[in-house]
Amino acid sequence: MNSPIHMFLLLFSLLFSFGSVMAQTDDADDAFFIKEIYNQALSNGSCYDWLDHLTTNIGGRLSGSNEAALAVDYCASVLEELKLSSVRKQECMVPHWERGKKEVVKIISPANHQMKLRALALGNSVASPENGVTGEVIEVLSLDELEELGRQKIEGKIVFFNRPMDPKQIRTFNAYGGAVDQRVYGPTRAAKFGAAACLVRSLTTRIDSIPHTGVTVYEDDVPKIPALAISTMDAVELSSLIKKGTVKIYLETHCKKFEDALSHNVIGEIKGSTYPDEIILVGGHLDSWDVGGGAHDDGAGCVHAMEVLNILNKLNYKPKRTIRCVLFMNEENGLGGGLEYAKVSNQNNEYHLAAIESDAGGFTPRGFSADGDAKIFTERYKKVTEWLPLLEPYGLSFTKGGSGADISPLKGQMGMLFGFRPDSQRYFDYHHTGIDNIDAVNKRELEMGAASMASLVFLIDKYGL
Repeated sequence: MNSPIHMFLLLFSLLFSFGSVMAQTDDADDAFFIKEIYNQALSNGSCYDWLDHLTTNIGGRLSGSNEAALAVDYCASVLEELKLSSVRKQECMVPHWERGKKEVVKIISPANHQMKLRALALGNSVASPENGVTGEVIEVLSLDELEELGRQKIEGKIVFFNRPMDPKQIRTFNAYGGAVDQRVYGPTRAAKFGAAACLVRSLTTRIDSIPHTGVTVYEDDVPKIPALAISTMDAVELSSLIKKGTVKIYLETHCKKFEDALSHNVIGEIKGSTYPDEIILVGGHLDSWDVGGGAHDDGAGCVHAMEVLNILNKLNYKPKRTIRCVLFMNEENGLGGGLEYAKVSNQNNEYHLAAIESDAGGFTPRGFSADGDAKIFTERYKKVTEWLPLLEPYGLSFTKGGSGADISPLKGQMGMLFGFRPDSQRYFDYHHTGIDNIDAVNKRELEMGAASMASLVFLIDKYGL
C-alpha cells in the first residue's frame, strides 16, 4: 500500500509533468501561429501596394496640405475595406506651412567659385525679403560656438552650421540625435545675435548632392530669419572655401505660414472579446515632408500598422484585447495628432496596455525598443524578454529605450511603449529628402516589418503584461 508521502510525490510529479507538457504545447502553438503571421505577410500581404499608392499617387503629405487630406481619406477607405469593428477620423488642428517657389542659394564671391548650392528651406522657415539675402558666411559647429562668437561677429552674417552626424555611431538614430539641435534651434539662436539667414548641413552620414529638410523652431520673441539645409557635398565645398577666405552667398526663399488647419488622425480597430478596455495600439504618422513621397518616413509605418490588422483578420484571429491602428497626423512639424489623440484618450479614461510605433523606415526588422513608467517597467520588460525564443528566429530582439514621438504622450497611462526598430544604416540616406520614394523600399523587408509587429501584438494580446 502506498504511503501518503508517496501519493503526494506521485501527484506532484504528475502535475509538474502536465504543466511542462502544457507549456511546451503553448510554445509550439505560439511558434506555429507566428509562422502563419509571416506566411500571410510574405505571400498575401497588401502593405507594399498601399505604400505605392500613398507615395506615388498622393505623394508628399505635409500637414495642412491637400495631399495630407487625400491620404486621410485613402487610408480610412482601406481600413473600411478590412471589415474592422470600427473606423473613424479624429479631428486635430495642425500647422499649415508651404514651401512656395524653389529656393535659391548660390555662392557669389569669390568670383572664381560662383556656384549654386543644392538646398531646401527648413520646415517653418520664413520667406526672405523680396530681393533675397546677401551676406558673408560664418561657419560654426555648435550652438555653444555661436554663443562664444556673440553679436559682434554674427550680426548681418549668414550663419552656417556644419557639424556632421557622427559616423562612428553604429545606430544612426544616435548620430542624428547628436546633430539635430543645430537644425531645430540653430536658426533662432543665430537670429538672437542678428544673423541675416542660416544654412545647416543636411543630416545624413552620406556625402552626396541630396539636401534634407526638417523642422526648425522659432522663438516668439526673436526675429525670424530664412533657414535652409544644403547637401553634405555642398557643405564640404563651402567649408573648404571659408577656410581660404571670405565667402559671400545670395539666397532667397518663398515660404509662407498660414493659420492652423483642421486635419485628422485615422483610427481603425478590432474590438477585444475578453478585455475590450485594454488597448494595444499600432501606429505610424501619416504626414511627411513635401519634397518626396515620404515612403520610409513614415508611409512605411502607416502601412505596417494597417497590415497588422489585415494579417490578424485574414488569419481569423479573435483578439482578447482591442487592437487599434492609429495613423497620426503632424508628427513632422508639431505633433498635433499625437497630442490630440492622447488628450481625447485620457478624457475617455482609456487604457493602453501597449503601444507600438513604427517610425524608423521599412528596412529589415531588428526588434523593438521598450519604454514605460519606472514603477512597472522592470517587471514587464522581463516578461516580454521571455518571448525572445519565439521572436529570435526572425532576427528580433528587445532593447531598453525610447518608443516614438506620437505614442510618447500615452506614457502616463502606465502601459508599455514600444518602438519598432529596423536596421537603421540607410534610413538617413532618404530621411526628409526628395528621394524618399517607393523605389527606396524593398517589398520583402517592408512585409517582414509588418509581420514582426503583428507577432508582438499577438503575444501581448494572448499573455498580457
